[in-house]
This record gives sequence, C-alpha cells and structure tokens, in this order.
Amino acid sequence: MAKLLEGKVAIITGAGRGLGKDEALYLAKEGAIVVINDIGAGFDGAGNATGPADDVVKEIKAAGGEAMSSYASVADYKAMGQLIQDVAKKYGKMNIVVNNAGILRDRMIFNMAEEDWDLVMQVHMKGTFNLCRHACVYWREQHKAGNKLNGRLINTVSDAGLLGNAGQSNYGAAKGGIAAFSNIIAMEMVKYGVTVNCVAPNARTRLTTDATPQFAAFMQAPETGFDKFNPSNMAPLVAYLASDKAADINGEAFRLIGNNVWLLRGWRSEQRYTQAKQEQFSIDELNKGIHEMIAKVPPKEPLAASVMSI
Repeated sequence: MAKLLEGKVAIITGAGRGLGKDEALYLAKEGAIVVINDIGAGFDGAGNATGPADDVVKEIKAAGGEAMSSYASVADYKAMGQLIQDVAKKYGKMNIVVNNAGILRDRMIFNMAEEDWDLVMQVHMKGTFNLCRHACVYWREQHKAGNKLNGRLINTVSDAGLLGNAGQSNYGAAKGGIAAFSNIIAMEMVKYGVTVNCVAPNARTRLTTDATPQFAAFMQAPETGFDKFNPSNMAPLVAYLASDKAADINGEAFRLIGNNVWLLRGWRSEQRYTQAKQEQFSIDELNKGIHEMIAKVPPKEPLAASVMSI
C-alpha cells in the first residue's frame, strides 16, 4: 500500500529540533524525501550549528528514508531561491514547503529594542515570504510547462498573532502577518494547483518552555496518559495538509492541541450599525453605534483561556 506522501519532496525549515523535527520525521515515515533546513541557532536567533539538521537526516536515513541537510538562513532571500533550485535539481522536483523556522525576542513594547523587532520580522515574516516566493515561482513555471506538481505550502502561525498576547507584539505581528499573507497567496496560487494553509501549534518546545517559562509548568508531560503538548501531535496535521487528500483545503488556518483541532477564521464583519439619517456621522452617533455593536458580540477570545482550558 502506497504511503501518504510517497514520491513527494518536502522542504521543512526549522526542522532540526522541536515541531519541525517531528514534522520531518512524520513526513519521511509517510514516504516523503525531506530537506532539513536549520541554521542551528538558539531560540533567540543567536549562534549556528550544523548538528541539529544533520542529526535529523541521520535519523531519517537510519529508518530507511531519504533526507538532506540545509544550513541556509530563511532570512536570506537569495539563499532560499538557491535552495529551491538545488532541491529540484537533486530530486527532480519539489512538492511541499513547511515554514516552521522561528525565534523569540519577547519584550513589552516599552522595553523592546529595534533589534528585537527587526530580527523577529526577518526570521518569521521575511523568512516565510522568501521561501514561499521562490517556491511559488517554481510551481507556476512548472505548471505552465505542463508539469503539475500540486504544490503544498504550510505556514506556521500562532495564537499570539491570531488572538494576541502581551509581551509578544513583534512575534504576534509577524504571525498575524503570515496568516494574512498566506490567505492572499492561497488566492493567487490556486489556479496553479497550489494550496496554502496555516497551522497554529501549541506544544512543548524551546519557544514555549525556555523562552516563555510561564508556560513551562503548564505544558509538562503527564506521568501517565496522553501528552497533549507533545510536539509530535502536530505532525499528522502537517502531513495531511501536504497530501493529495487535502487538495480542496486552501486558505485556512488550524490550531491543534492534543486531540483537539480547530478551524480558525480571521477578520470578518460581525455587526453593522446604520444611522437613521443619510449624512456624515457625528461623534455622538458613532459613540452610540459602536457601543451597541460591541455589546452584541461575544468578548474576544484570550490566548490563556483558549489554551489552558483544554
């Protein structure tokens, strides 16, 4: 029986550890050839090492799969273009991109340095753009040449961007931006057989324990029973979205915690207020209408309540 991703070639960024590693191992188990992209930096983006990527490649090969390492930075536009070319040349095609690389520089806005903002944006927002842009150029060219590769883009977002979280304005802005970016390129690439979707993980990784210690105790592995915050829980969703089974799933975002998966939708018109007179709003009329609309809708979903109530 053919495996879910038999014959597919996937690039996964940030795949040397945490979520990316588990996603890579799962995709390889399902038959994909996997490119492990990871610069081996700390959760704050400092440093680099080849070990994390190489170790995952060794693990995949030991299990009978095929994989290769890439140490290029996702923030390097030209390097990501070269990565697409190298992978397509080596394996004859490239079908799947999973953008998972990430760092944190959490600060309250009044303590945030310019470097904290810029580095998080470079890795998350620009890094996602870089690989997506080059992958979409490749898939479009292949499609126009009659080689329909059914490209799959899976971008990693976060409740910090979709719901908001104090102390993470840089990270949240990047993740919210990635969600909007993904929604738009899903519209642009659908005619080329490409789908673009987002996943919002809630898992025990360096970014949720070392970088955000307030979540460490909550996300501890249970002594017995199902581990809801094991990062490996996210892997089946990523593999599914990367597969032909999800060909009709496009422009969506999903959160997964343990045995729960949510469909998340973004900005939409919740209420409308129309004043009786057809004339420019007065301040008093705006004050009346806006308060009436807010009173009619449920309160915003706080991140802590969303995650910790599971």
